[in-house]
Amino acid sequence: MKLHDLKPAPGSKKAKKRIGRGMASGTGKTSGRGTKGQGARSGGGKGPYFEGGQLPLVRRLPFRRGFTNIWRTEYKPINLDRLQEKFGDGTEVTPEALVEAGLIKRSDKAVAILGNGDLTIALTIKAHRFSKSAQEKIEAAGGTIEVLPLSS
Repeated sequence: MKLHDLKPAPGSKKAKKRIGRGMASGTGKTSGRGTKGQGARSGGGKGPYFEGGQLPLVRRLPFRRGFTNIWRTEYKPINLDRLQEKFGDGTEVTPEALVEAGLIKRSDKAVAILGNGDLTIALTIKAHRFSKSAQEKIEAAGGTIEVLPLSS
């Protein structure tokens, strides 16, 4: 097969309707617009905003100010006191381990470790983000942290 042999699939291309090309075409004279009235005029017809005089939907809804950042990263927060309850000394805490412990539902979401509560056991914690207080408390307890990259 060569480039000049390529053709669109049969029935996938449809000829454009040629309106206003004589009575024999079936769409001559008024060109499918009927006779007289708003729809027959150029620029005729109501816009998408018009709802027959009823207050349009966009005016009935309350204002929604600001904007939505579609690239926002949503973190699942976990506090140190929850880790203290669920894990033993020297355990490696990963997002998968947090799912098994029932602290989060899914491991594909980004995890943030926050510093609420005290930590007395040494843990190796792998998460996507750590607060400063959490980092200090983990290192003070003899644990280590590893910041995981955000998957896009």
